[in-house]
Amino acid sequence: MSTAAIAPLPAPPSSEVEPSTDPDAALAADLDALRAEIVASLGSADAAYIRRVVTTQRRFELAGRALLLGGVLPPAWLAGTALLSLAKILENMEIGHNVMHGQWDWMRDPELHSSTWEWDNVCPSRQWRKTHNFEHHTWTNVRGLDRDIGYGILRVEPEQAWRPEHLAQPAIFVLLALLFEYGVALHDLRFDPRNPPKWAEVAPTLTETSRKVRRQLTKDYVVWPAMALPLGVPSALAAASGALVANVVRNLWSFTVIFCGHFPDGVRFIDQAEVEGESRGGWYRRQIEGSANFTGGPLVHLLSGNLDHQIEHHLFPDLPSNRYAEIAPRVREICERHGLPYNTGSLPRQFATVVRKVLRFSLPWT
Repeated sequence: MSTAAIAPLPAPPSSEVEPSTDPDAALAADLDALRAEIVASLGSADAAYIRRVVTTQRRFELAGRALLLGGVLPPAWLAGTALLSLAKILENMEIGHNVMHGQWDWMRDPELHSSTWEWDNVCPSRQWRKTHNFEHHTWTNVRGLDRDIGYGILRVEPEQAWRPEHLAQPAIFVLLALLFEYGVALHDLRFDPRNPPKWAEVAPTLTETSRKVRRQLTKDYVVWPAMALPLGVPSALAAASGALVANVVRNLWSFTVIFCGHFPDGVRFIDQAEVEGESRGGWYRRQIEGSANFTGGPLVHLLSGNLDHQIEHHLFPDLPSNRYAEIAPRVREICERHGLPYNTGSLPRQFATVVRKVLRFSLPWT
């Protein structure tokens, strides 16, 4: 199977630094060689993997929805909600997020192509590809360019100016976790309460988002409950409540994974001046210093979309995620050889440092 069409690594802001004057040239050479090796080895086993995951996810969703039709029986409701939660997690994390990164474009399968995938999320795929693929992955942790730093509503480092509304950020943190897909959906509006945008500026984006929200709400809370209605109103309510819980479970899990990859202790944020004339090696260095991993086994890899390897993902966002665990030891060795940190720890530890940051930087004297 040809891999010639795999999407290129997001380019650094500038590639004009001569290797002879670039202190990170050796780092770039090592990581470029690793990437080229993995690209050359992609083939039928990788394609079979993602198709197997898609099939499993769809079976989980159908089984979960079917069980929820009989959700008046507590065991059926619990099993249906659990399966639907797993289906939504798999679709968003291992499938949707990674397909939209172009990780499977090399297969030339229109069903698994980054330009055509629309995920089970209230955020339109087109908006997500713009704010996440381009803005965040190009300008990772650059103040004023990467709007994912605190998502514009949380203060996560002392360099961010404290404002009175930050006193509420512990509550905002919890609310964002519960409604994470809506936070992602509203991200492209670039709303700043201190400088509200004009309606004409946000109308197209808001209209597109509203349509996607309506489509998701209709599917989860109208269509499937209506299918249960012949069995009685309690069955319809069970179908709707199961979908609601599954959405919240998915939101909490994806929020935890994303925050543990971007905001634990040791993650570095930088000023725009530091990326002027940035080389490819400098871009690689910034991805390593601005990301964090957490430990886990094969099931954690799968359910997190392999974003427990956030460092590897930021280095190679277009490589198929099923390869991250394979290359992680080699990335770690490269980091050690070049004197770079490899930020990793258990999921509870990484998340605890995130929570500590949110609490600490909500106060004006920090």
